Amino acid sequence: MELPATTTPESLLPLPAAAFHILVALAEDDRHGYGIIKDVQARTGGALKLGPGTLYRSIERMLGQGLIRESRTRPAGDFDDERRRYYRITPFGRAVAAAESRRLAQMLDLARSSGLVPRKA
Repeated sequence: MELPATTTPESLLPLPAAAFHILVALAEDDRHGYGIIKDVQARTGGALKLGPGTLYRSIERMLGQGLIRESRTRPAGDFDDERRRYYRITPFGRAVAAAESRRLAQMLDLARSSGLVPRKA
């Protein structure tokens, strides 16, 4: 699927929570599906557990949106399993994750200013 030329990072916001967490998981390194599930679980202290259905539906959508792509880089011999597909965040995916991060920070600032969340020390 080719994106329209007018697609901007902000046009994809707000991101579904699963998509945002997948982008965060891929920000530092290429990962396969199970690696993404484990990374998200670890980063959220177990609060978010992506099921395989949610993960792979999200991955398919994100591939179509140009947020991620399959990586051709494979781990060295003993660490590789040829059945796995590895995914990598694209520059557009990084721009969308950054835009979503700014949007979430603005929402948090709004909640703080309304007294719903304690202000920063």
